[in-house]
Amino acid sequence: MMLPAYAELHALSNFSFQRGASHPQELVQRAHKLGYSALALTDECSVAGVVRAHGAAQALGLPLIVGSEFCWGDVRIVALARDVQGWGDLCEFITAARQRAGKGGYRVDAQSPWALLQGCEVLLALRREAFVDASDLIAVSACLESVRGLFGSNCWLAVELHTAPDDGLWLRTLTQAGAQLGLPLVAAGDVHMHSRAAKPLQDVLTAVRLGRSVAACGFALQPHAEKRLRPRSRLAGLYPPALLAATLQVAARCTFSLNEIKYRYPLETVQPGMTASQTLACLTWEGARVRYPDGVPEAVVTQVDKELALIAECGYEMYFLTVHDIVRYARSQDILCQGRGSAANSAVCYCLGITAVDPQKTRLLFERFISRERSEPPDIDVDFEHDRRETVIQYIYDKYGRDRSAITAVVISYRTRSALRDVGKALGVAPALVDAFAKEHHWFDDVLATEHLLALAERLGEPLGAHTAALWLQLARQLRGFPRHLSQHVGGFVLTEGKLTRLVPVEPAAMDGRSIIQWDKDDLDAMGLLKVDVLALGMLSALRRCLEMRAALRGESWDLADIPPEDPATYDMVCRADTVGVFQIESRAQMSMLPRLQPREFYDLVVQVAIVRPGPIQGGMVHPYLQARERRRQWQRTKREEPFPIEYPELDNALRRTLGVPIFQEQVMQIAIDGAGFSAGQADELRRSMAAWRRKGEVHRFEKPFKDGLLANGYPPEFADRLFQQILGFGEYGFPESHAYSFALLAYASSWLKRHEPACFLAALLNAQPLGFYTPAQLVQDARRHGVCVLPIDVATSDVDCTLEEPLAPVAGVSLAQPAVRLGLRLVARL
Repeated sequence: MMLPAYAELHALSNFSFQRGASHPQELVQRAHKLGYSALALTDECSVAGVVRAHGAAQALGLPLIVGSEFCWGDVRIVALARDVQGWGDLCEFITAARQRAGKGGYRVDAQSPWALLQGCEVLLALRREAFVDASDLIAVSACLESVRGLFGSNCWLAVELHTAPDDGLWLRTLTQAGAQLGLPLVAAGDVHMHSRAAKPLQDVLTAVRLGRSVAACGFALQPHAEKRLRPRSRLAGLYPPALLAATLQVAARCTFSLNEIKYRYPLETVQPGMTASQTLACLTWEGARVRYPDGVPEAVVTQVDKELALIAECGYEMYFLTVHDIVRYARSQDILCQGRGSAANSAVCYCLGITAVDPQKTRLLFERFISRERSEPPDIDVDFEHDRRETVIQYIYDKYGRDRSAITAVVISYRTRSALRDVGKALGVAPALVDAFAKEHHWFDDVLATEHLLALAERLGEPLGAHTAALWLQLARQLRGFPRHLSQHVGGFVLTEGKLTRLVPVEPAAMDGRSIIQWDKDDLDAMGLLKVDVLALGMLSALRRCLEMRAALRGESWDLADIPPEDPATYDMVCRADTVGVFQIESRAQMSMLPRLQPREFYDLVVQVAIVRPGPIQGGMVHPYLQARERRRQWQRTKREEPFPIEYPELDNALRRTLGVPIFQEQVMQIAIDGAGFSAGQADELRRSMAAWRRKGEVHRFEKPFKDGLLANGYPPEFADRLFQQILGFGEYGFPESHAYSFALLAYASSWLKRHEPACFLAALLNAQPLGFYTPAQLVQDARRHGVCVLPIDVATSDVDCTLEEPLAPVAGVSLAQPAVRLGLRLVARL
């Protein structure tokens, strides 16, 4: 028998929070397997999941229809974008509906801008449970008539049959109502899950949404698993052929694809009479002459030319100009800022003043930042003083307007603990057991997890059946990774030339005056949208205050770049682990490593910042590196003129600076290029997979080509095995060298100020609270141990913030006399 063709026009994913029970990708994969002609993703007042569905649909060749569902009384209005115009209209409609409610909600009524949906195919789907009598034509017609007039001819009456006893009567009533109102009928599924197996999880989500246990939900639960993607043979037995054929008519009208979205970057920062490329080149070379007043080194000229060409080829000039403009504004307001992350691999970013990593002093791997093969926008992270970042944010809003700028969303997903709590409550498990298990979940993925759980229940005296225990674990594993809600990114702005709300819906954030788009960082990368990261860093606030106090005290104004480099006294202090309050190297773990590593030059600090991380520790890199350091010390005592040899000289370019032990992500990439024959793009794919291997396991697809490449180039199997184990270690938390270098600059600056200006440093740290590992009382105690005079809070003398008081007095071990620090009134609640 020939199966009828069918396109599902009404399907919810788990981005309809606590309603849909399947990931967008699962719906796409199941629809493709069932041979559907198309699938419409129609989450409730949201398109947050469409990018993920789009990627899966493209990979499988399944036409994806993009839409959204809106609940108004007893009618669900499903809008499907026909073309780019319809997509923009749909985004604006969602934005308007969201802005009329608080965070996470929406509101539609007769005053909503329904005319925007004229560019969409509209399905009217009645809530079947709202009609007690399936034959009540008057009630059905009245309900439909109240909304029918809002739409033009592109309006359909959705028939959704789920094997209820009166399906035949319901179909007849809808047919009569459609004929009366001139509404053509079309089949739809009101899909909430991709397969029958997801029904228990769907029940749990319903219970979570209602705040009850599954047992107490009653008729609120779906009575069966019919709201799934059903086989076409089953659909053929439920729907008349004409209604199934109508789904293809609707699908044929909806030709829009996310590939049609054309993102245009704002042009405000282009200089008059110049192109974006010319402006970027002009500003870069101007900055290069400032960075290198004695002449730009030939190697830097070559690197800058290479980067500018690739930036122009990829069309990213405006992005660099925007970040440069934001940094320029911050510095004009005396706001300390510094770029970090992979952007520190860029000589252009250094010349523009975005980063502080001199390309002459480190080995850049620009492909870590921008790759031709990756076809993914760059990501420049810039830290600003945490208590003055709002000034920078308001500058962005003022310059580009609220209709062209918004903050990126973050999809908050279930993790193990939250999944265990919600599923446990839904299953009616005793609260004490739910709480205990959520706190003691380290054996959650263990093969014997059920036995562990039953033993915990027995220990607490809470009854728990073996079936319930197994079901709890099973459903929690399924729920883990499900989206819970959208939150606000820490500072990632999306800016557009035209209206942002025609590109993606915007909704209110929890914070007043903030708005977020419905796509997160991964979605932006997939769509090629650029994000400007305006981040906050407390140490920058402290350093700026410290330098201001020092300028007032010493009569000379310094910037961070004026702090004397490679100061022996500073390194002596660091080697003693005397680093309370110092950026990045003040934790107990860092302090325990400092006397062993013995940093004596700046690059040692770069390694120090990076090596006390789960990645290097799990990858077994710490002890080999410390051993190599000791061997180098012994080598230098006897053979000072000869360079220290590493195990494989052919990998000198990648491993020389870390004595033959890979510490940084860039080194793994360089080994893949130099040792295993990877291209730069392949090496970057390996780097990306390292960060996600615990979650997705993708890194293992590189294991064979990586090891085979090393073996083909003459490296022994044990070396290849060891390197790959270290790569897995990076999956825990591996620092890029550029990031470590940026942080090491601040670590050195804060160390120098602590060593030579301890009074200014203490006052600045206290005035920049909260930040760091230590309480104000601990910082004060540490300063007093070092001879700094700290005066108590005095209502007659103290200012709001901590201040310096003369006369200056000598402090043991410090070359410059130090003032006393008078504690400020703000600290009353903290000390």
